[in-house]
Parts: sequence; structure tokens; C-alpha cells
Amino acid sequence: MNIKTLHLGALNANCYIVQTAPQQCIAVDIGGTPRMVIEYLKMTGLKLTKILLTHGHFDHMSGVEEVRKATGAEVYIHENDAFMLESADASLFSSMSFLSASPFMPVKEYKTIHDEDEIQDGDYIFRVLHTPGHTPGGVCYITDDIIFSGDTLFCCSIGRTDFPKSDSQQMLMSLQKLYNLEGDYKVFAGHNETTTLDYERKNNPHMKKYGEKND
Repeated sequence: MNIKTLHLGALNANCYIVQTAPQQCIAVDIGGTPRMVIEYLKMTGLKLTKILLTHGHFDHMSGVEEVRKATGAEVYIHENDAFMLESADASLFSSMSFLSASPFMPVKEYKTIHDEDEIQDGDYIFRVLHTPGHTPGGVCYITDDIIFSGDTLFCCSIGRTDFPKSDSQQMLMSLQKLYNLEGDYKVFAGHNETTTLDYERKNNPHMKKYGEKND
């Protein structure tokens, strides 16, 4: 699978451009700098058909509306985070607007998704795994041996749970759900570097305890 990583916005959130067929792609999260996404699509000749959002915080969705208008791509977000797409307050943009040179652009058209939904694009199917904690509607997208984990799981760390609507207990349950997946996966996180699920099972202090319970 051909995956291009773009670092967007003041918080350098990862946007993943995933080629799903010849000249066709989806994007996972567009958290700012929409012109960079649009120019990349022009440069490669790829048609963007879908935008899959891992959650509704501004650093993962603030560039979505401009890209959606430019490409006609469908936007997907879990139903529990959908309200964030139209609210500068709920998306945390209002409290961190000093990081952005552009005003908040609400997303006007989107489809809501649920746990275990499947989204097909080109030759690939993306399975939705609901992983609340960082936000009520946080999700991971799983395709083949790849997990796009958003702000649920990072390399040796996890997403914050001190924001409004965050829940530390739900986060623990989500991490255990990821731990219990069969096999290994490449993990493309919402920030920082990629990792693997096996590495996180063994080294992430928030995850390895689930293995210790089974020893």
C-alpha cells in the first residue's frame, strides 16, 4: 500500500494520503494547511474520494472543508464526534485559535460511522474500530496489516484524556481492545512517528500491563 504522510497545521498532525487504486486515494485526517493537500493531489494526479477522520479535534479536521469543496470527497466521522465538525468550541479551535492563521471552517457535509462499519475504496476496505477516550467518537481505521490510530495510540504514548469530553477509563478500555487484536500491525498515529502494535504491546507503559496480567 502506498501511503504518503503530510505534516499539517501548527501542531504537525499527520495526514495520510492512501492510494487505494490507480489514480485514486483517500485521506486520513486533514488538520490544517489544506493547500498542501490540494497541491499534492494535483502533483500526483490522484483523485481524492474519501476523507476518513479519526476524531473531531481541530488539528485533525480544520483543513477538511476546503479540501472537500475542492475535490468533492466524502467525509466520514464517528457519530459521537460529528458535533465537533461544526463547532469551534467543541473542536477546541476556539481555545487554540492563536495557532491558526485562518478562521474556523465548519464541515458542512459528512457521513457518520459506527463501530465495525466497513468503508470500501478502490481495492481496500477500511474497518472502523471505535476507540473512545481521547474523544467520545475516536476511531481507528484498520486495513490489511495497517492501523490508522489517530490520537488513541502513539509510539510509547497515548492521546490526552484531560480535554472536555475525554474519558480516561474509556481510553484504558480502548487500549485493551487494541492490545487484544490478533497479530501485528503497522501503526500510523495521529502525531509523531509510525510504530507497530507488537512494539507498543511490549514497550508502551499504557499497554504492556495488559500482557503482564496474562503472565
